[in-house]
Amino acid sequence: MNYSRSLAAVTFASALSVGSIGYAADLVRVASSQKGFWDQTLILFGDEAGIFDKHDIDLEILWTSGGSEAQQAVISGSMDISVGTGVLGVISAWDKGAPLEIISASMTGSSDLYWYVRADSEIQSMADTAGATVSFSRPGSSTNLVAAKLVAAAGTDAELTPTGGPAGTMTQVMSGQIDVGWSAIPIGLDREASGDIRVIATGNDAPNVQNQTVRVQIVNRGFLEENRDVVERFLAAYKETLDWAYSGDEALQKWAEMNDLTMEEARSARDRGYTREAVSLYPLNGMELNVQEAVENDRLDEPLSAEELEAMMAMAAELHGAGG
Repeated sequence: MNYSRSLAAVTFASALSVGSIGYAADLVRVASSQKGFWDQTLILFGDEAGIFDKHDIDLEILWTSGGSEAQQAVISGSMDISVGTGVLGVISAWDKGAPLEIISASMTGSSDLYWYVRADSEIQSMADTAGATVSFSRPGSSTNLVAAKLVAAAGTDAELTPTGGPAGTMTQVMSGQIDVGWSAIPIGLDREASGDIRVIATGNDAPNVQNQTVRVQIVNRGFLEENRDVVERFLAAYKETLDWAYSGDEALQKWAEMNDLTMEEARSARDRGYTREAVSLYPLNGMELNVQEAVENDRLDEPLSAEELEAMMAMAAELHGAGG
């Protein structure tokens, strides 16, 4: 028996084994809400394109029924990261000591959101909503923030009412349970085209919201402390996904097929609701205003101090610097 050859084979096999272990992908459990929305679904498209694999990230995606559910999954530790959570709920949870950190912006402005009525409704604009019910998804969500701003700007006594996701909201509007529904592009635009509904406001009609970060990405603090390099690679992969999605049509084709749209319809919807700038990961814009509105919407008892606000945004600043 040739012992030197045998030893060499064992050594080579061991090296392969160690190398395989060294390059094993790290599992990241991600909560994302509203599958089908462009910004909420890009993570799936990027994963299917192999972008996260390139960064040694193995994704496990949980689709939730809203940002608040995704946020709670991160707080509980059942998921590691949420990619699109309403900023009011995040500010409130952070202030109460929840184990989460903001790691990036997710959506700045609200060009993706819109509010609508049945075609036979007497309501023509938010100014006509006195005594009416105006929907948002869940407390603390971006739709909560924007709906409150729209109603306040209109100066009416409309009742803000949580109605869950777009499909359930549409049912409530069409059955007369809710006067004004909410949705996000492209969900429901077919009903607008067929004349069943009329859009009466878009998210960016709300004062100052166009330059205000309304959704953020958050991470479980314990996961971050133990896996800082994994979080950094996740963000690098996510940014690469964004660049890829806006530089060609592969992601757009996937989105069109998911939502039963033509490529022309998909491109128009994306350009109308989700500009590349709107989905940039950094900076966090308008956070002082977000804190103020968290107080006004009973998400905070009192404003954060300047030091607290800086501390809440510190991790995102560390992870991104001046990039994004």
